[in-house]
Formats: sequence, C-alpha cells, structure tokens
Amino acid sequence: MPEGGHTSLVERIARVLCGSEHSANAEGSEEHAAAHVDQHWPSHRNQALAVLKAIRETDASGASVGDPATWTRMVEASIADAEDDRG
Repeated sequence: MPEGGHTSLVERIARVLCGSEHSANAEGSEEHAAAHVDQHWPSHRNQALAVLKAIRETDASGASVGDPATWTRMVEASIADAEDDRG
C-alpha cells in the first residue's frame, strides 16, 4: 500500500486557507482558530482545488530532483478525487 496522508490534499489546503484568514498566527485575530477551521474549511474547497490545478505542473526546482510526469499524475489524482467527492 502506498504511503500517504489520511487527509486529502484538497482538505489540507482548504484548512490552511481557512486558518490563514482566522488564526492570529497568520492574517486573522483568533487565538484559537481550530474549532472555526474544523467547521468552515469546506467553504474553501473551491480555492483549494484551484491551488491544486495551479501546481499540477512542477517548477524547474522540482523537476531537477524528480520525475515531473509522476508529480503531474499525483496531483491530477488528487484533483480527480476532490472533483468526485464534490459531484
């Protein structure tokens, strides 16, 4: 079984986007934003999906240490999973 996270990439990205708006550790003002993020991260799914689509091709630094085609397949698989979950 391949190793990987138990949380989808789209959820992780959505949680970061949500947290960055609300957490005092980023642009927000809430000292403890975890409960807010737990409740509201789904409203950031479309933004998270847009991020994944933007990074489906690696940059030159990434390509210099790995296979760009593998990267693209990995990101596109995460995009497909997220779009299946939505539909």
